[in-house]
Amino acid sequence: MAVKRGKHAVYDITYHFVWIPKYRKNILPEELKKRVEELFKKIAEQYDFEINTMEVMNDHVHIFLSALPKYSPAKIVEVLKSISSKVVFKEFPWVEKQLWGGEL
Repeated sequence: MAVKRGKHAVYDITYHFVWIPKYRKNILPEELKKRVEELFKKIAEQYDFEINTMEVMNDHVHIFLSALPKYSPAKIVEVLKSISSKVVFKEFPWVEKQLWGGEL
């Protein structure tokens, strides 16, 4: 990843996030893995995040990404998890039943 320039900043910010479903359940079968990967790429495109590496496993997702300085790490996680969980619960209703409390 290279140094990026904005109107008021020069930056090279990269983060490594690990997204783990509640109770670390193996809820990511092949079709859901593909959908989660698509969702994260789409969200990254909308918010100008640059995903360097992403690996979707059965019970977790690793994402190494770069973002604008205006986004805090907490905000990046909030955006990725909130949007993706809404779509996953809507398209795969069985996931909500697998997780107690219906939280991803």
